[in-house]
Amino acid sequence: MLPLAFRGLRILTKKDVLILFLAGVFLAGDVALWNLSFSYTSVANANLLTNLTPFTVIPVSYFLFREKIPKLFLAGAAVTLIGVFVLLGGKISPLRSNYFGDFLAFSASFFYAVFILISYRLRDRYESSVIMFVSGFGSALALGGGTSVLTEGIQIPHGTEQLWPLLGLTLCLQVIGHNLLAHCQGKLSVNLSSIVCLCQPVIASLYSYIIFSEVLSLREVPGIAIVIAGVYLVKAQYSNKIQK
Repeated sequence: MLPLAFRGLRILTKKDVLILFLAGVFLAGDVALWNLSFSYTSVANANLLTNLTPFTVIPVSYFLFREKIPKLFLAGAAVTLIGVFVLLGGKISPLRSNYFGDFLAFSASFFYAVFILISYRLRDRYESSVIMFVSGFGSALALGGGTSVLTEGIQIPHGTEQLWPLLGLTLCLQVIGHNLLAHCQGKLSVNLSSIVCLCQPVIASLYSYIIFSEVLSLREVPGIAIVIAGVYLVKAQYSNKIQK
């Protein structure tokens, strides 16, 4: 990220460095809790609960940022969420043995929401590459120096077979994915971006169909359609980023 963020680093204030560092800690909390939840609950449960970010983002943005909520926004958000439930409904396992993992995944949604809100607040002053570069130090310290030591220990990949997937995650998730999300915070309402993030289970289902030849069930296809319809309904109410 440094080549992209280098110029923008010159205008950073000490206060904003600390805020971005804190944002990275919250992003680390999301990553750690979500991945840890896989050991205690199903992938479907974890995907559903960690995508409940809008329940935190929308009320906080309304009270703190005075973010306007369009007339049909909540209806579109409800449709999108129903689509996610339909999409994942056949795979969700509401078992007592999964409760701890479900709690971890649900907690991850709060951590990710805080990261989104902080990046949205600072996006008007800094480029997305600056936000991700500085917050990356907070994430690295929290994950490497804190979470890994307390949970599974520090692990070093041995050989290219273990290294390439990690590099792929770094490039696709952090450098491209989260950087694009931070970039969109300067173009979209934070509420809209949080709803668009609910498309994640849809993309995952399509990837699994294309890459792993998994079959899309009769339940998943309508779920995908409902999610897309809900996101379209929300997006149709925004022409650009709503001013606070």
